Amino acid sequence: MTEMIIDEETEMNERQEAVDELKTAEREQGRPQGGPGGPMQKAAPGTTKRIFGYIFQYKWRVAIVVLCILIAAAAQAGSALFLQSLIDSYILPMVGADDPDWGPLLRALTLMGCLYAAGIFCSWLWQWLIVTVEQGTLKKIRDDMFAHQQSLPIRYFDTNEHGDIMSRYTNDTDTLRQAISQSFPQMFSSAISAIAALVSMLWLSVPVTVFVLVFSALLFAVVRRIVSRSGRYFVKQQIEIGDVNAFVEESVNGQKVIKVFNHEDATQQDFDVRNERLFEASAEANTWGNVTMPIVGNMGYMLYILLAVVGGFMALSGVGNFGLSGFGTLTLGSLISLLTLSRSFINPLGQVSMQFNMVMMALAGASRIFMLMDEKPEDDGGSVTLVNVELASDGRTMTEVDHETGHWAWKREEGDDGTRSLKAAHALSPRAAEVAMKARENAITSPDGRLTLLQGDVRFTDVTFGYSPDKPVLHDITWFAKPGQKVALVGATGAGKTTVTNLINRFYDIQEGMILYDGISVKGIRKPDLRRSLGIVLQDVNLFTGTVMDNIRYGRLDATDEECIEAARLTNADSFIRMLPNGYQTVLEGDGSGLSQGQRQLISIARAAVADPPAMILDEATSSIDTRTEEVVQAGMDNLMKGRTVFVIAHRLSTVRNSDVIMVLDHGRIIERGSHDELIAQKGEYYQLYTGAVELE
Repeated sequence: MTEMIIDEETEMNERQEAVDELKTAEREQGRPQGGPGGPMQKAAPGTTKRIFGYIFQYKWRVAIVVLCILIAAAAQAGSALFLQSLIDSYILPMVGADDPDWGPLLRALTLMGCLYAAGIFCSWLWQWLIVTVEQGTLKKIRDDMFAHQQSLPIRYFDTNEHGDIMSRYTNDTDTLRQAISQSFPQMFSSAISAIAALVSMLWLSVPVTVFVLVFSALLFAVVRRIVSRSGRYFVKQQIEIGDVNAFVEESVNGQKVIKVFNHEDATQQDFDVRNERLFEASAEANTWGNVTMPIVGNMGYMLYILLAVVGGFMALSGVGNFGLSGFGTLTLGSLISLLTLSRSFINPLGQVSMQFNMVMMALAGASRIFMLMDEKPEDDGGSVTLVNVELASDGRTMTEVDHETGHWAWKREEGDDGTRSLKAAHALSPRAAEVAMKARENAITSPDGRLTLLQGDVRFTDVTFGYSPDKPVLHDITWFAKPGQKVALVGATGAGKTTVTNLINRFYDIQEGMILYDGISVKGIRKPDLRRSLGIVLQDVNLFTGTVMDNIRYGRLDATDEECIEAARLTNADSFIRMLPNGYQTVLEGDGSGLSQGQRQLISIARAAVADPPAMILDEATSSIDTRTEEVVQAGMDNLMKGRTVFVIAHRLSTVRNSDVIMVLDHGRIIERGSHDELIAQKGEYYQLYTGAVELE
């Protein structure tokens, strides 16, 4: 007997090809194209509104922050105005006086100190409050993002790099954090300060204010051009960061394969290309962003000098001046106040320009976050639920109960007596209707038609499916699995074996045909209940950070320690677990990197055992276990499979010999069906595979 073991790293089936095409299309849609000045992706419309929708959940804190910013801005403008009164009304009259009275000046300085103190306190208070608003907002966004992620279909994770998804929780939320805690309040504060400074200047001198506004318009035109250029690259930078993170995550997971095939240099070159794109985008963004403040600062100094010259001339020559406070001449105190106010007006413009770059980057990050949150959740559409029932001695009478009994039933919603599935079947084809009627005859159903005993009767009728609609993987598949049967799916890579199981548990929904589970269309069963009835052991094992006991209990969170240990014993995992440093309390990290592949698989099988599902799907469950260990595990799995409908996908044909039914798939079609002995006697494709005359390719 020859065992055919296929190298999993070389598998390139039709499903992966379709997924890769979807990934490529998504990257092409999401990546900005063109060089400098070329078309680039912008933040999605409505992003700012959605951000503030989260922020305003803390409306009282936000209200206090706004009030404090207003007071701080008023204190800054008031202190500048106070300079005019301080100089003209208190200091100049004392110049040359024989016996100056210092009392009024000290009172004025005290008042000015109180004004500054109020501004300082309010500035401290709003910056302290904004931290709670910022962290609370990000927590809520992460909660919503993760909650929505749990509702997304498998297709989304198949077509998006995991590192790029993770980047939305890290880099994108970090840019949003900076915007909420710094950019948004700083821009509001700067705008209020600029308005307060403008009103104060108008109070002192309208002509000087007009001069400042003309100069500011020129400055704004320069800054606007710089900001519009840098903003495009900040958006591109966020996308490139996600791409780099995705590649690094992929490379870390595949490090062993990279080294086995000596792909270090090729991987490095691929990374360099991505890193170069990130470098170019970041360099452009930050180059244009970093020149904003120096330009604003230097032009502000130019304005200061020009205003000092013009204002000095007006003050010395006695040129008439008018403001909101009245008519007169420009005094020395007024000139000093105007010089101070001009800085208070220009500096906020520079600060707004600097923060605008951060806002652009935050909006780009928020767009990516909301893009995930706007992904269409997994469509359920089912109404049939799974319930515990007590079965009478006649084996047919059922009573719904709220505790585990070892028997389950499908429960239809009020008013549904099971005719919906029949109507749907009649709409397909005569063969589908015949299959549905046969399934209904075999089903054990309560008199009112609402309860159907879960037996594990699975029937595919005229099923056609493709991960990409224009590339079918399964072609007009029709087959059935009787309750308690062990059904094996074998065939070459890409034949559609795993696809069949993906359709049973509705990871994907079929395009044509019907899948019946105990006579009920799987589309009519709620996905959580459907998957509760199906235990799955995958080829690729995922262990989570936590104890061995926690990882086994992952199959059923309310399982006791004793039940978890019993599941480990059943699958023969108990012996090696007890040899670990802390037994079942040994903490696993890094996907169980301290364990062998076989040990990790044993824990995965124990996890399925503790779930105690009515049906099982074993997708290459023993592929990572050596032959000797496989014999031990197989004995435990045989105990686990008793009384259950089991679907087995295997490349090792020796593991499917004792299956009740073996189905041979070829390019999405069932070409042979029968027991091991029957198929060997036929000397067809299965015989050729089993004897090694042909290979599983």
